[in-house]
Amino acid sequence: MCKSRGVTDPVFDVVVVGSANLDLVANLDHLPTPGETLIALGYAEYPGGKGVNQAVACARMGAKTAFVGCVGNDDAGTLLRSVLEGEGIDTSHLRTVGVPTGRAFINVDSHGENAIVVVAGANAQVGIEDNFFIPHSRVVLAQLEVPLETIEVAFAQAKNNGAITVLNPAPARDIPQTLLSLANIVVPNETESVAIGGTKNLLNLGVATVVTTLGADGASIDTASSTIHIAPHKVTPIDTVGAGDAFIGATCAELSRGASIEDAARMGAIAGALATTVKGAVPSLPTRQAVLAAQKS
Repeated sequence: MCKSRGVTDPVFDVVVVGSANLDLVANLDHLPTPGETLIALGYAEYPGGKGVNQAVACARMGAKTAFVGCVGNDDAGTLLRSVLEGEGIDTSHLRTVGVPTGRAFINVDSHGENAIVVVAGANAQVGIEDNFFIPHSRVVLAQLEVPLETIEVAFAQAKNNGAITVLNPAPARDIPQTLLSLANIVVPNETESVAIGGTKNLLNLGVATVVTTLGADGASIDTASSTIHIAPHKVTPIDTVGAGDAFIGATCAELSRGASIEDAARMGAIAGALATTVKGAVPSLPTRQAVLAAQKS
């Protein structure tokens, strides 16, 4: 992979380096236990992948957004490209490759809790081409559903360009210190935080700011010298799929406007809560107008 960047690239608010999946969602009374077979109460297919979800979340929050990723030469890939373009997201760096588009198999129970299995597919090809580079932006956001070495290259370029780098460590996996050292902000949920050693471990490894999403309890912002709790926005959830993506997308969009991490995370908490009131990932992601209206209510 080459770290050079074209000098004529447009400037975006947020560049998302991430996954593009077709989500296959089964609605169930309860999540299956090992060996249990259940009859689904309903089924739907949605555009998804944490990269796509977070890019759409950024765009709906008013950020000029570009997406860096890969899809297959199949119907799912065509759908995902059209979804991104329909949201006004730049897809110049979305490659079509000779591997099927990624899939996510999602079970959602009657309380809105979920269990997800992801098949990487084309996402494993993100960034492996020669002369890989990302466009210039104010914020670069990545997750862990694409190759880690690709994220390292993207974050190194972003730091050279003066961008804020935001890492969502999902799904939880071992993260090399070389990658963590390039992340200005790491945003795990509680499960992911435990899996990667907790907030103190991340701060000890050199991460400046850790924002932990706490579901119905809001969020926590930790630095080496302070802890700030972000109050939750109260709603009645029906589907938690996409809530974390809404939080992160809104937070990054606000950071790209120059907001402090505290103010950005407050908007993120509202966006995440609103996302739980609509079924599906992409369909649930709120607009900035909806978040501002909820903030005033």
